[in-house]
This record gives sequence, structure tokens and C-alpha cells, in this order.
Amino acid sequence: MDTIIPTLTLATLLALTLSTTLLIKQNQNLFDMKNSLMTSFMMSLVPLALLLNNENEITISTPPLINMATTNINISFTMDTTSMTFTPIALFITWSIIEFSMWYMSTDPHLNKFIKHLFTFLIAMLIIITANNMFQLFVGWEGVGIMSFLLIGWWYSRSDANTAALQAIIYNRIGDVGLIMTTAWLMTSSSMNIQELFTQNETINIVPLIGLIAAATGKSAQFGLHPWLPAAMEGPTPVSALLHSSTMVVAGVLLLIRLHPIMQNNKTAMTICLTLGALTTLFAAASAITQHDIKKIIALSTTSQLGLMMTMIGLNQPMLALLHMSTHSFFKALLFLCSGSFIHNLENEQDIRKMGGLSKTMPTTTSTITIASFTLMGMPFLSGFYSKDTIIETLINSHTNSWALTMTLMATLLSAMYSMRIIQFTLTGHPRTKQKYHQETKQPIKPITRLTLGSIFTGTVTKLSTLQTTTTLTMPTPIKLSALMITVAGIMLSLDLLTMTAHQPTQKPKTLNLFFNQLAFFNTVHRTIPMKTLKLSQQVSTELIDLWALENYGPKGLSNTTIPLIHTTTQQKNLIKNYLTLFTITTLLMLLLTIPK
Repeated sequence: MDTIIPTLTLATLLALTLSTTLLIKQNQNLFDMKNSLMTSFMMSLVPLALLLNNENEITISTPPLINMATTNINISFTMDTTSMTFTPIALFITWSIIEFSMWYMSTDPHLNKFIKHLFTFLIAMLIIITANNMFQLFVGWEGVGIMSFLLIGWWYSRSDANTAALQAIIYNRIGDVGLIMTTAWLMTSSSMNIQELFTQNETINIVPLIGLIAAATGKSAQFGLHPWLPAAMEGPTPVSALLHSSTMVVAGVLLLIRLHPIMQNNKTAMTICLTLGALTTLFAAASAITQHDIKKIIALSTTSQLGLMMTMIGLNQPMLALLHMSTHSFFKALLFLCSGSFIHNLENEQDIRKMGGLSKTMPTTTSTITIASFTLMGMPFLSGFYSKDTIIETLINSHTNSWALTMTLMATLLSAMYSMRIIQFTLTGHPRTKQKYHQETKQPIKPITRLTLGSIFTGTVTKLSTLQTTTTLTMPTPIKLSALMITVAGIMLSLDLLTMTAHQPTQKPKTLNLFFNQLAFFNTVHRTIPMKTLKLSQQVSTELIDLWALENYGPKGLSNTTIPLIHTTTQQKNLIKNYLTLFTITTLLMLLLTIPK
């Protein structure tokens, strides 16, 4: 019985989502799609409840579809803690975002197509979550990549949107090279089936592990491949919400959580994850302080939180990374939907310096974005607190050096600062421009309220469930309160900075400010190097080869080889200009001499 119910639930869930997505007619009611997604979410809670009670793992496989000499490729779904925890979250958030999209994109002539794209995005993510072999995981991996390309470049008449979509697909392709390399390695030396992979006790080679980390770096926008995530804000706000919360960017961290048993004994791979995650979380938080676009600030906060998850993987705590991923999905989707509500009601204004006084005209959205910001900061008894505080306590009690801990605590301080900065600039004070303000409507409030409840209660529910298996850590009270004290310090610093800078005259930007504002000039570097290479190759091919080599060895070379032969056979030197000049001068002289005086 324990096997039949989850099997039927998963099969019905996938069939329902697939049929809703692919068989939708152009004139079908969008509310039917929303309701079917809600039904899928309710159904996905059934196997989760069974899993929590029994803590078992179920695998469903088809007969081999492709027979090979070393391995057979089949469709195989796994239902374990990771997949069954995150599937309802992805469905719930997509349901809320699609309901919000019906209001936000109501004037778009291709709304049905847009919703279809969001559904396909969800299906690709569900394939990644439930995949039991590397081949199937790669299908979902490429699926979320191509859907992100289509959705980021949705407004394709804008050159910035096209550039951002291309940037996203190219950066992810760099990471995909790592995943392809790992898959090829596992095909030749081990097994593509994830369960078979875990049964092998020997330490796996560092090469496929580097490939996995590279894949996660590209997809989850870790430092080095980070510029595409803020650039992806050129897409519609519902796309940003879905991209940053429960699909796409979390796929990289989810890959490392799923394949963590093959990485945990390799200290080099663990160290790379720890340092990469700590560096990313601090750098992204520092960059968020310098931005003025509300969506870019939230995007960089996503990169910062993903760095925190990567740090936990490097600390050998994948379940803590999953816990933070689960809580983060709710409040990050909520932050984007609230910012989308602001942008829509301010007639597409995204600069926080031009906002202000929105608490009067949009009270509900004001309350929800405040709750979301406090959740991001890690305020007690909101969902972010349960994961973020546990992560910092685990770092404090770990045997690693204090470098990663220091970076994480600094990022925590900065995250409180940029969250307060959004609240201060958008909600408080007075309107800073003469824009036409619109009152908030009822339609977007439902999904926003739903996500707010998720942001408040997810941590508590997880704490009360059997998923909570973290050890109780004993430590001195000041160290226990360190994360909270640093958060409060960040809030106070943000308030002080706003008070200090409110009446100061405009100053020239400083180099340090530019450094973080331009994301460490990675955009410039990543675009300059290919352009210089292209220019050099163009010059080599056109000027060096065509104008010099081909000319010298072609027409000129041929004439140079025939000139000695011509000189040996005739007295003519082929100096036509000289001959004509001499002839003309001689003729003129003769004429002058023969003219009678």
C-alpha cells in the first residue's frame, strides 16, 4: 500500500501537469490551468505525508528505452526526502506566480503562450527534482535552460532583453560542459544511475566532481559566472520570481544535494564548495548595496543566498542547504511579486530612488514586502530564521577555519542593510517623483497573501515535522545570539547611512563603489575578451592572410616568377608608363623643334 499510493500520485501529478500544459487551447480559460496546478499541489502533499511518517524511498522505473554495451537508459523517478519535499514547494509557488501573471501580463497579446512557457519551465524542474539517472537529469537541466532563454527574452523587441537571454544561455552552457563531462565520465567508469552510483564505496575521481561544481556554478550563478543573474531581470517580473525561487537557479545546488554522497569524502571538492559559496555570498551582498534597480537588488540577494547554500554543501550539511532552499523559495517569490506590484502600479518604474510613500497607497503590499524582507534578514520565528540561524550556528561549531564564518557574518550584516534600504526607499517618506500612482487591486493580493503565509509558517512546520533531524547545539549565549545581533547592527547601520546621506551634495562615484556596482567588472571583462579575440581573428584573416600572404603568393608571386623569363626572351621590360612618358616627351620636343620660326 505504501508503494501504490505514491506511485499513483506521482503518475497522476505528472500526467495532469503535462496534459494541462501541452493540450491547452488558445481560447481555454486560464483559471482552469490555475486550478489544475492547485490540484497537483494538493495531490503532491499525499506522498510527502507518507514519506514523513515512514522515511522510506520509492523508485519507479520503466523498461530500458536505449540498450547500450555498458549501461541501459530508462526513465526512472525517485521519491526521497529531497524530491518529495521540494515538489510541493515548486508547485505551490508556480501556482501563485501564474495567478499573479494573469494580472501582471493581462495586456500582453500572447498571455496564453507565456503561461505555457511557465508550465513547461515547471515540468523541466520537476524532471530534475525526480530524476534517478544522469541522462534524465540532463534532459530537465537543458529544459530549464532553454525555457529561461525564452522567458528572459520574452520582450524580444528590446535589445537589452535579447542580450540578457543570450547571456543567460551562454553562461549556463559553460556550466553545462561540466555536467556533460561528469555524465560521460560516469558512463565510462561507473554508472549513470544515481542509486547504483551511491552503492560504490570507493572515493570517486576529482575530475567528475569538478564537473559537477562547474555545472552548479553556472546554473546557480556562483562567483565567476554570476553576471547573468542580475541581467536576467530584463524579463517580466513573474519570470524573475519563478526563475529565482523554485526553478533554474536552485537546480545547481539541488544537483549537488542529490549527488552529495559521492562528494562528501573528497576534501578538495568540499573545500572548493565552501570557499566558492562564502565568496559568492559576501560579494553578491556587497553588490546589492550599490544597486538602485529594485529587481537587481533582489536578484543579487538570491545569489547571496545561493552562496549560503553552497557553503553548507561544502560544510557537509546538504540537508541544511535543502532546508534553506525550501524556506528561501517562499520569501524570494514573495519579494519579486511585491516588487512587481510596485512596478506595475508605478507605471514600470524600477528605480527605488524614484519611489517613496508607497505605504499609503499600497498598504497590503507594504505589509507583505516588509514580512518578506524580515524573513530574508532572519528575524526570529519567521521561516528564514530557522534555516539561516541554524546555518550560522553550524558554521560556528564546525572545525573549519574562521574565514568562511567571517564572510558569512559580513554577508548577513549586508543582507540586513539592503533589505532595510528597499523598505526605506520604497515605503517610507514622501513620493520623490510626479508619477501617477495607482491604488492596489484585489487580484494580485491573493497569491501575495498565500506566499506571505508560506514565508511565515514554513519554518515552523518544518521544525515541527520529522524532517527536523539537526542536532541540538550547545554554545554560549552571546555566540547563540551572534546572527541576530549582526542583523540588528545591519538595520541600525542602514538607518544611520540613510540619515547621513539624505542631505549630502552629490559626489563623484568612487572606485570601490563602481567595483561592486559593476559586479567586479565581470561584464566588461567577459565581453571585452571575446570582442578583442574576434577583432584579432578578423585582422589576421583579412589583413594578414588576405592582403599579405595571398597577395604575395598569388598574383604578385606569379608575376614575380614570370618576370625573369620575360627578360631573358625580350628586351622589353614591361615598363609601359616609362615608355609612354618617354614617347610623349620625345614627340613634344620634335614638335617644338620643327615649328617654323
